[in-house]
Amino acid sequence: MRKFLPLLFAFVLSTALAADPWSESYRLESAGKYLDAAAQIEPLAKTGEFAQLRHAWLLYRAGRLDESVAAYRRAQQMNPNSLDAMLGLSLPLMAQWKWKEAADVTRTLLRYAPWHYAGSVRLLVILEAQKQWRPMADEAQRLVERYPADATAWVYLARAEAASGNTDNARDAYRHVLQIVPDHAEASGFLKR
Repeated sequence: MRKFLPLLFAFVLSTALAADPWSESYRLESAGKYLDAAAQIEPLAKTGEFAQLRHAWLLYRAGRLDESVAAYRRAQQMNPNSLDAMLGLSLPLMAQWKWKEAADVTRTLLRYAPWHYAGSVRLLVILEAQKQWRPMADEAQRLVERYPADATAWVYLARAEAASGNTDNARDAYRHVLQIVPDHAEASGFLKR
């Protein structure tokens, strides 16, 4: 009987863990099994905003972009003020190159939370993808004023200025980048020209 107790304990423990969809979804996600992880959470998605957000994220990770968009929109219906839902929604839209929709969602987020860092950077990515250099430069300039020690904001400012033909402004911005990240390849390469 004693030799069966460890086996019985292991069986009970594995059954208890398997019964917890949250733990199982995280385990499956870490193993790269995104659809299996999403299947664990899907029954819970109607019960709460976080479950819906997690389900949407897992669908995004699985490459089910249209389904992810729909799931993020359901999360928005649950909580129209959710910055997480707006930020999350921008990802599958960007992955589908739906730049205008992604920009609209991101700008809405920024109206709710001006200078939300992740939302601001995501808008810069969208503007760069659309080759909207002047709006990108303006947005990046506002961002570096609020996050002057952030290399990413300076890089986007430099890129926008360079693409606009404002080489002196681009050089200035890349010099700021090198103050923050001394071995930054993009900045170093531009300044060596």
